Amino acid sequence: MTKFQNKTVFITGASRGIGKAIGIRLAREGANIVIAAKTANPHPKLEGTIYTAAEEIEKAGGKALPVVVDVRDEFQVREAVRKAVEHFGGIDILVNNASAIQLTGTLQTEMKRFDLMHQINTRGTFLCSQACLPYLLKAENPHVLNISPPLNMEERWFAPHVAYTMAKYGMSLCVLGMAGEFRKQGVAFNALWPKTIIATAAVNMLGGEAMIRQSRKPEIMADAAYYILSKDSRSCTGNFFIDEEVLRAEGITDLEPYSYIPGAELLPDFFV
Repeated sequence: MTKFQNKTVFITGASRGIGKAIGIRLAREGANIVIAAKTANPHPKLEGTIYTAAEEIEKAGGKALPVVVDVRDEFQVREAVRKAVEHFGGIDILVNNASAIQLTGTLQTEMKRFDLMHQINTRGTFLCSQACLPYLLKAENPHVLNISPPLNMEERWFAPHVAYTMAKYGMSLCVLGMAGEFRKQGVAFNALWPKTIIATAAVNMLGGEAMIRQSRKPEIMADAAYYILSKDSRSCTGNFFIDEEVLRAEGITDLEPYSYIPGAELLPDFFV
């Protein structure tokens, strides 16, 4: 038996990228994975659906429940949580991974894109946390992990893309506030962010193959998440973790296997 055997993990945006990688990693430990994402039908530009992710998760050794969820829609979120609890009996872990990105300045950011980023990133994280909390409060070692950056309140992280930074920092503010709010009840709230760019569909759309070649694989985030979620929820909360630092603390010093192209010069991520 592992720490994750029969534990139920609700992951938003888990049809591809970091969310899917975390799902597969925990599935290898016997977890039940709720794939809460929008992509039910193949996308012309993005690979993967909730159903293909479910196949990979079950192949890895876990049980999967694919559910179509737009985290902007309160009814869809609450219905997905209800289905998860009905199917698996509860929720032990929530990973708020779903996110929208547009790296534009103030004059170049249309309000519909501003709204999209805030509705998915900040509001979606708050809503999913709120919907899962009644079940997390009953769990044995409950964790919420937001894929969001440390709160570095420096001008350089805001000036180039203030709308996006505000939306991502909103996710991190949920960690700061909810860690304090639920500390006595034993629900952990932590953030995880990569030191370098991660090879995801979003990065491919932003910088193409050139940026992907200077990235790390999503598996580095998945392994870091595994170690964070393994910890005692009462003693590990309110942290803003960086993937590299988590792995080094676990004695993993050779990070080269995570490089998308072995030996490539890696690009640092934002906010670190």
